[in-house]
Amino acid sequence: MNKFLLVTLSVLLSLSALSARAGSDFCGEKGVWIEILGAGSGEITDGQGSSSYLVWQDDVARLLVDVGSGSKSAFERSGADFTEVEVIALSHLHADHSADLAEYISGSEDEDRELPLLILGPDSNNPLYPTTTEFVDRLIGPNGAYSYLAHTLTSASKFGYKVRATNVPATGTRRWSRYKSDIMSLAAIPVNHGDVPTLAWRVEIGGKTIVFAGDFNNDKNRVATFAKDVDALVASHAIPEISRGELREEFALPSELGKVAAQANARMLILGHRNTRTRGRESISREAMEASYDGPILFANDNECWGL
Repeated sequence: MNKFLLVTLSVLLSLSALSARAGSDFCGEKGVWIEILGAGSGEITDGQGSSSYLVWQDDVARLLVDVGSGSKSAFERSGADFTEVEVIALSHLHADHSADLAEYISGSEDEDRELPLLILGPDSNNPLYPTTTEFVDRLIGPNGAYSYLAHTLTSASKFGYKVRATNVPATGTRRWSRYKSDIMSLAAIPVNHGDVPTLAWRVEIGGKTIVFAGDFNNDKNRVATFAKDVDALVASHAIPEISRGELREEFALPSELGKVAAQANARMLILGHRNTRTRGRESISREAMEASYDGPILFANDNECWGL
């Protein structure tokens, strides 16, 4: 191979490596941004990571909302620094929203993190689903699946920081709002997702407000009030408008998502949790939403980043 071809190949490989690690170039250096770490639903064939979102403020990653499978790899590509993430907020404990949690903790061994890692998620009154504290204990506790990480739950953590899990009420109508730092505040309400204990999260950071409504069927229409005047409403585009039966017990129709966004006066609607049921039907879903909502409607894809 001649020198010209060797140089050309070297340049192409370098450009390829840079492209593969786009990092924080997806987001701006100033303001609040939502990076999509996983826009899929957990299906093997949907071509996307499972549900996960990363909230940035002024080029610092502060919050993870859900950590479905593929999230940790997308986090690595994002250029984010795990030592600066304050909280992992879980909407519910299905695998497509929580499967990568142990990977984040295991992978942080050499990160020199000192800030405690707070994991917030639903409590439970359903024997099929543990509370968040039980889930974390079953995952990384002394008798857990990854018991070699149990030290991270104690003050003697070898990683230099402690993992703390907290249960947030996922039944009834009570609004939980017990997290506030110098950077952001978090609130949550229970939402209906079939029989699964599930939360919607409201984030206030950098003068902006985001509601991650996640998977919900809009029973009792509580999300619209919770999301009043948000800069971004993030919801699941998990079922098409023609859906009926069990799917309707778990998810809101596109037309209902449009109504929620309109009633909330949301500045934009971001749609994740996309799957083989809804991909290819975006124009039909958009039409159903636009019957009520006239703001921007964004169908999310992995590694996109939206500024507020």
